[in-house]
Amino acid sequence: MTQQATITVERLDGPAAAQAEEAFRTVYAEAFAGPPYDETADSVEAAFRRFPCLTGQSGFRAALARTADGEPVGMAYGRPLGPDAGGEEGHRTLATFGLMELAVRGPWRRRGVARRLHEALLDGVPADRVLLHVHPDSTAASAAYRAWGYRKAGEARPWEGADLHDVMVLDL
Repeated sequence: MTQQATITVERLDGPAAAQAEEAFRTVYAEAFAGPPYDETADSVEAAFRRFPCLTGQSGFRAALARTADGEPVGMAYGRPLGPDAGGEEGHRTLATFGLMELAVRGPWRRRGVARRLHEALLDGVPADRVLLHVHPDSTAASAAYRAWGYRKAGEARPWEGADLHDVMVLDL
């Protein structure tokens, strides 16, 4: 665990993240309530129907930021992606980690919490690169990812009916 300005960031494995699901849900619901995501209570519920399955997958890891009194302020999670997402470099298949979500609640933004979550999540990850999707209208998130070394690698719709997202990659 690391601590800065009374906010603690802890990395969690799948079972620990499953136990903290309500904290992840709280951050997700608030952080993605506004544009460009406009998540509703129903869409948050749908997203978290998949959470127990995700936390049970091999290699799943998460990071959770809390205040000194335990209030959740930020979260990140991801998992290794299949071989079709890794690409090849010479004759070696690249291991790719998928950063699925990274979010910080409004009052704690611009305090370095997202960067600390990102670092905690990826510390020691057994991968050659990280892949994520970001909504192009989420300019603050896109700028942060670029500042952390990500580059745009293309565009994709991460799920059926989704807006077109930028696909970003970070070489580790």
